[in-house]
Amino acid sequence: MGRLRTLLSWSSGKDSAWTLHALRNDERYEVVGLLTTINCVADRVAMHAVRTELLRKQAAAAKLPVWELSIPSPCSNEQYEMVMRQAIERARCERIACFAFGDLFLRDVREYREQKLRDTGLTPIFPIWGRDTHELAREMIAGGLRARLTCIDPRAISAELAGREFDLQLLRDLPPTADPCGERGEFHTFAYDGPMFAAPVPVCSGEVVERDGFVFADLIPA
Repeated sequence: MGRLRTLLSWSSGKDSAWTLHALRNDERYEVVGLLTTINCVADRVAMHAVRTELLRKQAAAAKLPVWELSIPSPCSNEQYEMVMRQAIERARCERIACFAFGDLFLRDVREYREQKLRDTGLTPIFPIWGRDTHELAREMIAGGLRARLTCIDPRAISAELAGREFDLQLLRDLPPTADPCGERGEFHTFAYDGPMFAAPVPVCSGEVVERDGFVFADLIPA
């Protein structure tokens, strides 16, 4: 029996990148594509606000095709689910067996994904689920993952951390109430280097703006 063809939900951030790394070290799975929702108004990765151009460079560095799912902004749950149903049908046509996610501990998010994939023929898998996030954050950094904070919730962490490197100093600077992997939405990242990429994705810092209650640090292809 061959490896199970697997599609990976890809946010462009560190958890997705580390999930790809984990899957490539698991002989049961073959990752055949990345799936990302794109804010069609801003032409950026939804929530992470990463330029679509950088997403494509990232996918090229991972040597994988990226399925870009265009969604409106704002996007209703009904619109989102319609786009996802179309992607699931495509996955079935392409003989994909598993749909992987980089979720860590939010039970309601996992149950939602499991419910939506029930009876579709695709098996949801969660390769890094349940890991201690303090240990996992340090494992990512020690393993060579490099990422920048692209979006932060200033109600949870300091706005001054926007644009910072995801490194040991950042972990020290986070308040004790913040999850070190940002799993509760404290921050989102863009992964630009690591063992899951054939080469780094060069970036430089752009402007930092506040919008809709969040602080966004733009990254520009270097």
